[in-house]
Amino acid sequence: MKKVVIIALSCFFVLSNCSVNDSNPTTPQKVRYLWHLVAVTGGVAGIDEQFSLNTIVWSFDDATKTLVVDNKNTDDTIEDGLDSGSYGYTVADIDGNTYLSIEGNEYGSFEISQNILTINQNLKSTGSGTDGFIYTYQVEAVAVD
Repeated sequence: MKKVVIIALSCFFVLSNCSVNDSNPTTPQKVRYLWHLVAVTGGVAGIDEQFSLNTIVWSFDDATKTLVVDNKNTDDTIEDGLDSGSYGYTVADIDGNTYLSIEGNEYGSFEISQNILTINQNLKSTGSGTDGFIYTYQVEAVAVD
């Protein structure tokens, strides 16, 4: 009986053995995150604007600290944040809050939760206000070669 168990276990280990040198290695893909502006609320007038995906897209490059904005909104009467272009940015953590500065000007406090980026211009490191905008972005992950 012991022979049968030993042979069975030996066959199991031999047949289930995995090679360290996989002949089909997979290269991990790099991912770029695109942030689509989907809503702007607030301001003195109390606006509430909604945007479809791909209308306004932000892309952050952490290596160069560059924000690239692709703004396809043609209605100048609607608050939509930044115009198309490249902007330098920095991030600061102060007293448990995270602040985004663009081109040396503090843009507001931000948080990311469940694939949603919220930038609140009413919360700044210098204090809070009531007439700023709240920008809401939805993330899209894109594989890059």
